[in-house]
Amino acid sequence: MNIVNKLTARHLRKNKRRTLITIIGVIISVAMIMAVSTLGVSFLDLMKRQTIADTGEWHVQYKNITKEQLGAIAKDESTDKLVIANDRGYSPIQGSENRNKPYIFIKEFNKQGYKQFPVELSKGRLPKAANEVVISEELLKDAKLDYNLGDKLTVEIGQRILEGEEATFGQNEPLQQLEDGTKETLQIEETNSFTIVGIMKRPVWEQTWSPGYTVINYIDSTLLTEKDRFDAIVVVDKVNGSLYSKVNKIKKENDIDKVVYNEELLRYYGVTDNDSLRLTLFSLAGIIMVVIIVGSVALIYNAFAISVSERARHLGMLSSVGATKKQKRNSVFFEGFLIGLISIPIGVIAGVGGIAATFWFINKYLHGALGDSSEKLAVIVTPLSLLIACLISILTIFISTYLPARKASKISAIDAIRQTQDIKLTGKALKTSKLVRKFFGIEAEIGLKNVKRNKKRYKVTVFSLVISIVLYLSVSFFTNSISKSAELSQDGVNYDISVSSNDMSPIELEPFTHLKNVTETSIQTRIQLSAAIPEDALPDLLIKKIKEEDLQLEDGKYEYYVNLYGLDDSSFRTYADAVGAEIKSFTDSDQPTAIMIDKTSYQDYELGKFIETKAILHAKPGDKIELVLKNYETMEHVALPELKIGALTDEVPMGVTPAGLGGLNIIVPQKTMEQLINGNAEVKEMVEHYLFLNSSDPIATQKEIEDTTSSNVYVYNVFKQKQNEQQLIMFLSVFTFGFIALISLISIANIFNTISTSISLRKREFAMLKSVGLTPKGFNKMIYYESIFYGVKALLYGLPISGVVMFLMFWSLQNTFEYGFILPWMNILFVIVAIFIIVSSAMLYSIQKIKKENIIDGLIQENI
Repeated sequence: MNIVNKLTARHLRKNKRRTLITIIGVIISVAMIMAVSTLGVSFLDLMKRQTIADTGEWHVQYKNITKEQLGAIAKDESTDKLVIANDRGYSPIQGSENRNKPYIFIKEFNKQGYKQFPVELSKGRLPKAANEVVISEELLKDAKLDYNLGDKLTVEIGQRILEGEEATFGQNEPLQQLEDGTKETLQIEETNSFTIVGIMKRPVWEQTWSPGYTVINYIDSTLLTEKDRFDAIVVVDKVNGSLYSKVNKIKKENDIDKVVYNEELLRYYGVTDNDSLRLTLFSLAGIIMVVIIVGSVALIYNAFAISVSERARHLGMLSSVGATKKQKRNSVFFEGFLIGLISIPIGVIAGVGGIAATFWFINKYLHGALGDSSEKLAVIVTPLSLLIACLISILTIFISTYLPARKASKISAIDAIRQTQDIKLTGKALKTSKLVRKFFGIEAEIGLKNVKRNKKRYKVTVFSLVISIVLYLSVSFFTNSISKSAELSQDGVNYDISVSSNDMSPIELEPFTHLKNVTETSIQTRIQLSAAIPEDALPDLLIKKIKEEDLQLEDGKYEYYVNLYGLDDSSFRTYADAVGAEIKSFTDSDQPTAIMIDKTSYQDYELGKFIETKAILHAKPGDKIELVLKNYETMEHVALPELKIGALTDEVPMGVTPAGLGGLNIIVPQKTMEQLINGNAEVKEMVEHYLFLNSSDPIATQKEIEDTTSSNVYVYNVFKQKQNEQQLIMFLSVFTFGFIALISLISIANIFNTISTSISLRKREFAMLKSVGLTPKGFNKMIYYESIFYGVKALLYGLPISGVVMFLMFWSLQNTFEYGFILPWMNILFVIVAIFIIVSSAMLYSIQKIKKENIIDGLIQENI
């Protein structure tokens, strides 16, 4: 170690407080980078594991292929694992007690399929031959059938069809029944016998509405013939962006009709064929990474800039005894090396430890909210994430030390010893407005002059504040945007169970609302109608669509489809209160009056976007709308009584899904619905009745309903889907709060560090002011106004820059989602208040340390 480096190390040891502050600043910065990196990797790992647990581990599925095509897929270099699978068909169950699951569904796998798809045995073993099966224990518990290991299962196997149609239905499609009463039938294709060798738990891929109990059979690849058709499910060796081109090549070369991708799993590998989604993900990640690095550089730069300022005389003395510019510059770089050597390992450990503690806490909540079968957050630190975090930290420290190092190399011996390099005065630079003294007093003028004469330190402090503002507002907008985007991409299901029947009236559905575990209910009647809307009332998006598709308006009007919902009294009263509408205007009026939902979110498949628009129709309370029932077979129109719009809202009641562009959702009380359809048999026939429930135990509630209803009642349990939405919201919340906590920590540390050091370096200045008669009250007032100047200047720069960053994030999301740009006003208000509180607190905290210091000691204070 050369002499300059030895002196640098000795200076760090002697100035322990400053060294410790710098080390803590770097540790916080490194910990944030490492925490964000670990959080991202761990989050993706969790979503991968959860998706694999739900749907199996696979990437590509080649549908309806031959034995020859299978050989080509198996030989391809990208194929790592190959599953042969086949949906053999359905068999009717004799004596089942569950009317909504009248079938056995036979699913065939080869040996590899048992490993790639979640099959959990409770008894016995997996099939090893084509005549062996594993049945679901739900077949015994729910259907009340008596089967044991070793029993023979003889079944007729066929496909579910509707009369007059060729299409068949699968496990993800519930029992089919048309409005005219036509029900699905089973077209039998073969009869076979199997031996039961195992009993498994219900597979997670079997939805609650699936019409068949899953039975797994073995498919032997050596027995396949050229006539057989089956699916090849592939796990590729390397999941990257070239996956789609490789698969398309295989598909084209081997004349394969259809390929299905496991989009949900591939998304968590960062692989998607949706270019707009890919651009959205990468642009958002890039913006956030830039924000993180800028924040880290700001914190560490300030620490080293202040250190160089304190060491000015020390560096000047080195220069006076022959130290070259290179040696002085390298002295700062060596200081950065020593600080990094200590801080980076501690920061990495602190970042991982902080995330581990967060996961430990949140996993208990996830376990309670999502059940025992849910995957848990695990801390995943990959070599790549560790390397990236360390490289970013090293780069950040280098950037942070580069400018102070250049500054140090240029300090002359005389300037450094006299300490004139930071403060260079001119009359113009210190000139202040006369209004400052007139309105705020001499203390405010002195405070403003102090700010101007310490311009470099002032800029450093303001820069720290600006970075803090930008960091907080950017992250807040980012997390709000992600939550908004997630909300748009979800179906918005806000109930656990729906019960529907064309034969049951709302009164007959009423008893189900009093079941044991039911927590919330809504009984609805629904009918789909039409309304001719004048062109001047159409929203811009719809007018744009009409022009693009060259649609013709009839008599200058566009035909909307209208979903008219009638809510029971209790549900409508609750809904009216939620939207701020007066209930009497809907129940006591002779004119039928409704609430219209004037916001919609939908997916535009042509554009590949999720779109949200506020006004789906230019209307206002008091306007009237004419509704018509159209019979497209007879082409007859039945006009309903004119409907008055009583209120507009973006609130959606339970069970109502958003209408698409060119559609309306209109809500009325049940009595109004009866008034509208009364005396018209044709309209009454088109009315559907629904009951929507939330339950503390949806599975038990579903069983209770099924046990007390006839087979013409359809019970749809969406509890699992709702669970997944809650899980996504929870994960986003973890990410949001964890990130904001880190950003808040780095921002507050940044501000306290800068202001505290700035105050410490001004001890001589404060002593001089006190020596010429500045009272303690006047001194406090001066510091108070300095805080205001700092805060105002920081806000003048920080808010516009934050606005630009937020708009860039908004722009990046517009590749996949489309909704209006809304500034987070509450977050902006919070930032304005927080900036003044933090600056004032930091200055008062620092002042307390020097308040009782002797004036003489302050005047002779040296910063060495």
